[in-house]
Amino acid sequence: MKHLYKLATALCAAALAIFTLTGCEGGDLYNMDNPDWIQEKIDSINAAKNNNTEEEVLEGMQEDVYTIGKTDFTSNFWSAWSKYYVVPDGEKWNAQFNLNINSSDNTYYKNFALVITNDNARGETNYKEYGVIRFDATNDTAKYNSIWGKNIYFKYSNSNMLLAPVDNKDANLQKLGGKITLTVDRSQEGKFFVKITNGKVTKTYNQPFALPNLNTDATNKNIRCFVVPDGSYIDFLSTNIVPIEGLTSALDKKPLSMVLNNVPDEVDLGTSLEDAMANISATVTYEEGVTKTIPASELMFSAIPDMDEEGEKTLIAIYNKTFKGELADKPIVANGKFQVVQGIASIAVTTKPTRTTYYYYTSAATNTLTERTLAFDPTGMEVTATYNNGTSKVIDNAKLSFTAVPAEAGNHIVTIKTKNGKTAKVKVSVAESAVTKVTPTPTTLGTTDNTSAFWTALTTDINIPVGETYATTFTNYCGSLVYNNFVVILRNNALGEYGVLRADNYGWGNGYNACLHNGTQGNMATWLAAMNGSKVTVYITNCNNGTADVQAVMTGTDSNVYTQYYLGVNTVNPDDLQFALTIDKCHLVFDNPSAAKRYRSRRR
Repeated sequence: MKHLYKLATALCAAALAIFTLTGCEGGDLYNMDNPDWIQEKIDSINAAKNNNTEEEVLEGMQEDVYTIGKTDFTSNFWSAWSKYYVVPDGEKWNAQFNLNINSSDNTYYKNFALVITNDNARGETNYKEYGVIRFDATNDTAKYNSIWGKNIYFKYSNSNMLLAPVDNKDANLQKLGGKITLTVDRSQEGKFFVKITNGKVTKTYNQPFALPNLNTDATNKNIRCFVVPDGSYIDFLSTNIVPIEGLTSALDKKPLSMVLNNVPDEVDLGTSLEDAMANISATVTYEEGVTKTIPASELMFSAIPDMDEEGEKTLIAIYNKTFKGELADKPIVANGKFQVVQGIASIAVTTKPTRTTYYYYTSAATNTLTERTLAFDPTGMEVTATYNNGTSKVIDNAKLSFTAVPAEAGNHIVTIKTKNGKTAKVKVSVAESAVTKVTPTPTTLGTTDNTSAFWTALTTDINIPVGETYATTFTNYCGSLVYNNFVVILRNNALGEYGVLRADNYGWGNGYNACLHNGTQGNMATWLAAMNGSKVTVYITNCNNGTADVQAVMTGTDSNVYTQYYLGVNTVNPDDLQFALTIDKCHLVFDNPSAAKRYRSRRR
């Protein structure tokens, strides 16, 4: 305010001077189109503000020191959570933590998200979410949505750095890392405010009305907040609200136990113990239940018996540091097993794979994908390894790696590789899938008042032959939440699930984690409104490589086309793949089966 006062004073003085000068004989009026001295003053003030890097002083902060997510950046979204922080109506929650972003992965959404819920724990019957606010923001909100939920609205968000992902990548993601200050503010009557900043990038959510009460008990106006990493990890530092689980102090802590990670199954004879264990890490548990991942460089190793001969070895790992890296009073020990084996000199394919022709289908959901690939299926293949001592034997395919197969019609070469870099090659072919239109029964799924609960109404299972794509078209009448939409089930004849796939880019099942998935829903509230009465076609492809693809093209009531795909759902037996649909408080009306026909897709 004082800067504005001084600037206003200067402007008034300048105005008086101008009027004085115009009254003088021969006086020239100053050029007001470009008042350089005023602009310089404004620039100086802005520069002073921008250079103010002092950290915001927060009141009432208490230490809460723990780590959320795996420090090797392998924690996917919704696999690791912070503690619960309860924010009463009329109060403010401040938290500070270090956000660690994987420097080798610039996938735009791999940072963290704030989740805002009612006062129930995840998994409880009455658990409800207001919404989720992720730190990133993009210049294409229709495709890359970083805010979702029924009670959180994109239009109230703002960020001073917009990402522009290309194939989901943007190097500016790295600017989101560092020390984060998070504020969830319910202290202003009739408003709800969130601020996420690391001092350089700031994202705000400024809602001009209060949150509704989603608690069953109307007198309980509390909300809960927690943070979730995605391909990152968080070192929590402090909070002004004591979490439900209690505070974790920053006092030094003794190591209590550890578990070894990535112990190799086999080590080539002649490899040193240090080199053999270079990729090992240990998850150490300290007092107060705090954990930390320790690299191999900070561990001491021993092998019993020694590494000079082939055979099974017992690995002994010792660690003797406290949480803060001081020498511990008592070291901790963990052990593992590995084999010392002859090194592989060469490999050759001695029996070809059972399946060497793969299939793909391209719909509007995937026609813009570049470098789309199919997984190689080694089923039935035998690879014989020749060892350094001249002996040979068939090697376990699980010990080999394989290059992916381009999703392009024609012949392709797959390179097979051992851990020590020996290679062999095998040829496969790829063809475009034939498509069959099908109509499941019943032709109306779910009660028309949208009261059918999840998994209470299912279509009959339809078997999908090898290499075929089955397409089904229906009108989707959705409910009030993003998951109150159609759900695709992939399973076998014994009802073992390969994958359960929702319309809103989420799923689960034995083969779900391996799949590539993405959707163009954009703002979820807008998409949800357009889905009530939308025309949907779902395509399911039996790729004949142990995977299945699911693609959905959704024409909304707003005339916009939305898409969703799940590519490479694995663990699939190509000879036993079925699909069915279920609903969750919505209903589907399938097209008339009399119009069904078979046709072959064209390349796009």
